[in-house]
Amino acid sequence: MSHKRIGFATRLGAIAATVGSAVGLGNIWRFPYEAGQNGGGAFLLVYVLCVLLLGIPVMLSEFIIGRSTHQNMKGALQTLVPGKKVYRLAYICITGALVTLGFYFVVCGWVLQYLCHAVTGEFSGQTSQEYGLLFTRLIESPWAMLLWTWLFMAVNFVVMLQGVQKGIERIAAIMMPMLFVLLAVLCANSLLLPGAHKGLQFLFNIDFSHLGWHGVVDAFGQAFMSLSLGIACMVTYAGYFNDETSLSRDAFTVAGLDSLVAIMAGVMIFPAVFSFGMQPEAGPKLVFEILPAVFQQMTGGYIWAILFFLLLLFASLTSTISLSEIAIKFLIEEHNLSRKKAIILTAVLSTILATLCALSFNVLRHWTVFNMNLFDLLNYLASNVFMLLGGLGAALIVGWLIDKKVIQRQLAHKGQRSPRLERYLIVCVRYVAPIAIVLIFLQLTGII
Repeated sequence: MSHKRIGFATRLGAIAATVGSAVGLGNIWRFPYEAGQNGGGAFLLVYVLCVLLLGIPVMLSEFIIGRSTHQNMKGALQTLVPGKKVYRLAYICITGALVTLGFYFVVCGWVLQYLCHAVTGEFSGQTSQEYGLLFTRLIESPWAMLLWTWLFMAVNFVVMLQGVQKGIERIAAIMMPMLFVLLAVLCANSLLLPGAHKGLQFLFNIDFSHLGWHGVVDAFGQAFMSLSLGIACMVTYAGYFNDETSLSRDAFTVAGLDSLVAIMAGVMIFPAVFSFGMQPEAGPKLVFEILPAVFQQMTGGYIWAILFFLLLLFASLTSTISLSEIAIKFLIEEHNLSRKKAIILTAVLSTILATLCALSFNVLRHWTVFNMNLFDLLNYLASNVFMLLGGLGAALIVGWLIDKKVIQRQLAHKGQRSPRLERYLIVCVRYVAPIAIVLIFLQLTGII
């Protein structure tokens, strides 16, 4: 079966979709609590350095692999590196995407339920302890966890059924501008709170005494997860780019906007947290236990709570759409499935994983590996194994195996080569990224 080549209709749509794939809960849910647990400003500095020296080069590598062939990860590697078995990297990336969806859909279900709580006014009049109990009751109820997880998944796959231009591109073009507007409004509100400067000092004051090697590893993992690297997401979307797109401009734009959202999330959250005497190192519960309490102490807290969880919903949906598309495109091109059948198969696989993750807090809470339930295990594997392996593979393939002429053609814009950009990419993907990723693996395994 031959497949008609599809792509994004406009450059704006392509940028919105790609930024949407990168901007997600990793920026708004994960970044603030990682920064909160690792000293604020020092973590932010290391995170930005990781984006510049590792994130953008690996993203460019994935862009080159995808746009040069307009194929899924496996087909692209078979075309670019024929006669070798490097295409097996595609299976690692696709598995990583499905693993990420497994736990990510559960968090998205939390977001959807909290948005409903905000709309119905259930947050009003409760104490901080009661917000904690609300979250505990949610995760301990198997039916509540399954209902909200499945409901969000249904919305995700309905969008996917509409296709690339009418589904992915259209929803991203609507949601991403709205996300930035909502984020800007919430930031402005936080900055007007009494004592907001303490939150800004925490976020931007650089003090390495609270960072350590663990914080460096977290910053590296955050950069990869935030940019959706190492799981063929950018390969998949770059396959929909037209041949006139400037890959370098798009890579820096996507990375810049993605990092801006993470920083704005910090500006939105930390001044509010400090203003009301909360703890910035609260961890993953920061968004679901601490912030609802903060909103109810604000003037107009009902509206701010709704806007915040609506913001999270937009970020959640654009990310899960891109994660789903990785497996869908692979199934269409490599197994000759129709788009509808590929979506159904992807939905079935991710539903199984998400269901098990949702139940890992209650019915299956005794199923643990290395003292982690299934949700925590998949979260760990996604950011610390699959994304790193996929990123390492993409860097080595572009740095050492792909014909240099392919790289030169893909980085050129309007016929003009950029030797400086080529050197930056090659040095980073040949040496900087592989060495850094290997050191991270060694640190994670306790060898160093």
